[in-house]
Amino acid sequence: MLESVAALTSSPWIYVVVAVSVLLDVFLPLLPSGVLVITAATAAAAGSTTVNGSGDGTGGQVPSLVVLILCAATASVLGDLVAYRLAWRGGDRLDRAIARSRRLTTAQERLGAALSRGGGALVIIARFAPAGRSVVSLGAGAAHRRKRDFLPWSALAGLAWAGYSVGLGYFGGRWLGSTWFGTAVSVLALFAAGALAAFVVKRPAMSPVSPARRAASSSLR
Repeated sequence: MLESVAALTSSPWIYVVVAVSVLLDVFLPLLPSGVLVITAATAAAAGSTTVNGSGDGTGGQVPSLVVLILCAATASVLGDLVAYRLAWRGGDRLDRAIARSRRLTTAQERLGAALSRGGGALVIIARFAPAGRSVVSLGAGAAHRRKRDFLPWSALAGLAWAGYSVGLGYFGGRWLGSTWFGTAVSVLALFAAGALAAFVVKRPAMSPVSPARRAASSSLR
């Protein structure tokens, strides 16, 4: 596997490519940014093995895991912020588009409830779900949620996703070898986390009791 990506993973350009891919996949969820991060981390595992004396000593520059995590996490937060600001300024046209989407409307309601309670675990979980990052970032902006309520959770989400993806690639490469099989197992683990996150995000949340219903309930007692 490393032969096909050596020219990229052994140069600083790998960080640029990862950053651009992660930054843009908030708008283009089909971009394989997770696969790219895993591949770079797998190359780092192979490079560290070579440096440790298990290889032939011609591995070249080894991608830094710390820089890779910081690069992916920072790009994730910047992409979330761009989507958030665009949705904030989207106006009535975007509001109508969200109103026509049951998924976006539901996500917006759940996100608003989570942030109003001072918690943003939904933001972190949705980061792993397919297109969940897009839905949450656009929903938060369209609902005019405060930046200080959204961005800290977005930062935690980006760091958790980047750390998990890099960890999968690195330990998959160390334990299963830097082969297509090892990379495929790591990618499947990422997809499994995404499927689980999608299930959690799509679960119906308990609807809050409205003041009118609460008053009516009290009058019946």
